[in-house]
Amino acid sequence: MQNDATLAKAVAFAAANETPFPRDLRAHLEAGHFDPPPHNALLGPVFPRGAPNGLVTRRGETLASWGDTRQADLTFSAAKSYLSLLAGIAWADGLLPDLDEPVRARIHDGGFESDQNAPITWRHFLTCTSEWEGEIFGKSDRIERGRPLGREDQGPGDPQRALQAPGTFFEYSDVRVNRFALCLLRLFRRPLPEVFAERIMDPIGASRDWTWHPYDNSVVEVDGRLLPSVPGGTHWGGGVRIHAEDQALIGRLALQRGAWAGKRIIPERWFDWSFAPSALNPSYGFLWWLNTAGRFPEAPRDSVFAFGAGGNYTWIWPGGEVVAVTRWLDPTAIGPFCGMVAAVLGRG
Repeated sequence: MQNDATLAKAVAFAAANETPFPRDLRAHLEAGHFDPPPHNALLGPVFPRGAPNGLVTRRGETLASWGDTRQADLTFSAAKSYLSLLAGIAWADGLLPDLDEPVRARIHDGGFESDQNAPITWRHFLTCTSEWEGEIFGKSDRIERGRPLGREDQGPGDPQRALQAPGTFFEYSDVRVNRFALCLLRLFRRPLPEVFAERIMDPIGASRDWTWHPYDNSVVEVDGRLLPSVPGGTHWGGGVRIHAEDQALIGRLALQRGAWAGKRIIPERWFDWSFAPSALNPSYGFLWWLNTAGRFPEAPRDSVFAFGAGGNYTWIWPGGEVVAVTRWLDPTAIGPFCGMVAAVLGRG
């Protein structure tokens, strides 16, 4: 395609600012990028990453791109936002009609019987305020306690941190998100990648080049069948492997608040909730990052992001009707990149 010449500066900036993540992601994770030994033991597959790439779209039209935008790579915690979309479908289907209902009312697998976990609601999981205590697939919640706010690239700050009541403390935690994903699996009674393909990816015209890998040990019994439970990231391997073009389609679905080609994929109300600042963290909604509080000063305040470690971002700018995807961008560059794009496209 012919890039919009006015975006040349932003494209060149993104292409020139590659993430410090090495190409050999397995060695990087095994070296303890997220956690020190023994907590860094991988549970799922990890693939070498490719070169930086990305694209900028407006109203569904690709205005600019760089690199190989059909290069399927692991996308780390951007998958958490995909779990939010699946939760929206579960809500629409009546599988979790009340977000403030205790999870234990519908999930009876022993994970919500303790005094600490019994009050946890679906909303708590969606806003990373559950304070769920326990172990899942060999990983304890203690691994991630005390991590700096909103960081998944630092080991535990204080694994002995005393837990707070559910709904009173924000903490970004893959263990708890993985517990949430298991709960969604039990609601749908089908592997989440099947639901994601059938209810989201196929209707929006995405490719089948993406995969969502479980852990080696994350098979559970549901209705007498053994089904894989997938993680909401690649903290310990596994997770979503996808290319930028499909990610842009997912971003466009979110930009259009669940509507696609005149059809309703996810209720619009779900996006009212998802993109609203949560009570304990104004920079977080329902597993989506927000710029409401100006976390990225250069980016428009109405920006919404799916974040993935290593510089994997899907940027949604409702005011400009823009969706952009960056793969393997230096995390310090995402704000300036958004500002460059907004400075150009905000004019028309």
